[in-house]
Amino acid sequence: MLALWGYFTYGRLAAHEKAHAAMQRGEEMPAKAQTPFPVKVGKGASHCGSGCTLGDIVAEWLVFLVPVIAIWFGYQSIFSEKIFAVWIVDYIFAFAFGVAFQYFTIKPMRNLSPARALVQAVKADAASLTAWQLGMYGFMAIAYFYIFRTVLGAPLRVNSVEFWFMMQIAMLFGFATSYPMNWWLIRRGIKEAM
Repeated sequence: MLALWGYFTYGRLAAHEKAHAAMQRGEEMPAKAQTPFPVKVGKGASHCGSGCTLGDIVAEWLVFLVPVIAIWFGYQSIFSEKIFAVWIVDYIFAFAFGVAFQYFTIKPMRNLSPARALVQAVKADAASLTAWQLGMYGFMAIAYFYIFRTVLGAPLRVNSVEFWFMMQIAMLFGFATSYPMNWWLIRRGIKEAM
């Protein structure tokens, strides 16, 4: 509900017609001028979260379908729990998607060379994405080790509705841990306000 309210209240200010009309009048775009800073931070955190979410979905299913990948990332040799090896794969995919999303936002807005845009994308997304993943992993650890294993006595498996329901809750935790980092990044001018 909150996301829908945010979209209809502030997200639609970035519509092409409104932005184009403001540019023709030489004014600041309505999305920048009329959106309060805390909402801009929420949009930045959500932008980060989209890369994290997509990366986590792809990585989780990839490791589920090709289990040897978990072994390549330390399951059984470094980690006795498969989930820790999978989190490494999750992070790599989330980072790749997140940097790509930042790159295609930053490059046209700042008119940078591809190499410079890539550096700026990594700067804009690395800390935000890490903060998001830490919040997400924290909740998933509670769900995996405590709620399911200890309280319910059942495994939490990727191919279950319960896993993806827990992952949705974990994404809310990721948003919460990423929000302060996005506040700082946007205030410092490292990340673009949206």
